[in-house]
Amino acid sequence: MKVTIDPHSGFCFGVVYAIEAAERELKKDKLLYCLGDIVHNNMEVNRLKAMGLVIINNEKLRELKNCKVLIRAHGEPPETYKTALENNIELIDASCPIVLNLQNIIQRGYQEMKSRNGQIVIYGKEGHAEVNGLVGQSKGSAVVIGGPEDLDRIDFSRPVRLYSQTTKNIEAFHDIAHTIRQKMVTLAGGDPVDFDWNDSICRQVSNRSVYLRDFASRFDLVIFVSGKKSSNGMILYEVCKEVNPSTRLVSSISELRQEWFTGVDEVGICGATSTPMWLMEQIESEIHHYGG
Repeated sequence: MKVTIDPHSGFCFGVVYAIEAAERELKKDKLLYCLGDIVHNNMEVNRLKAMGLVIINNEKLRELKNCKVLIRAHGEPPETYKTALENNIELIDASCPIVLNLQNIIQRGYQEMKSRNGQIVIYGKEGHAEVNGLVGQSKGSAVVIGGPEDLDRIDFSRPVRLYSQTTKNIEAFHDIAHTIRQKMVTLAGGDPVDFDWNDSICRQVSNRSVYLRDFASRFDLVIFVSGKKSSNGMILYEVCKEVNPSTRLVSSISELRQEWFTGVDEVGICGATSTPMWLMEQIESEIHHYGG
């Protein structure tokens, strides 16, 4: 049995940066708090926990004082920095540069819309850590939409500035932007309308769907490795399954089933931006045992 790991899968640079920052601190102090899971992959989180990483939530953050806390790649709202300052907490800020840039853009957009009775609209997953940080740049006033079904949350008679969670699908975001503009034009009876949008989607993440379509089509069976909490992982898994119905989702070796590999000659292994390469290599090694 031939087993191939997708070379484009594995951590994006933002996740790599956050994990390297955590490892550096843990080598020095043996204890580091992290606000939320550093990555949406239980296997990697458990590896870092064994080194001394302690996962906390915002409620726990407010109780801590005189310690170090890591901000993961997803970024945080301004309130987190305010709490850290008040409690003498040293922040190890590993926010992804693309996310930080988007936060700054939304801050400026919010000030513009505030003076013009406009709206900040964010295309993303409501409650997602990155989206929470983006909403925080608008003092909690941003409208979050997950898809066309949420468009009725927008007041099309008022100015709109549209932004997107950095890991969303580019084509879907462009479709949303087009639909919003058309609804505003229709309501206004024609152009011009006060609408603008900013494409800040991470190409390293979004382009993976292109690579995965080609990769998944080349194998008898595809094993997609991802934590179940990874929104990026669930999207990319569906991309693989659409191209190759013989795609299985696993988060660890224990979820592999030997019967999947009966009569299979070629297996492809791929994963999300939150999937460590060491885990895919571990799964590759296990699959070789099934194939003899």
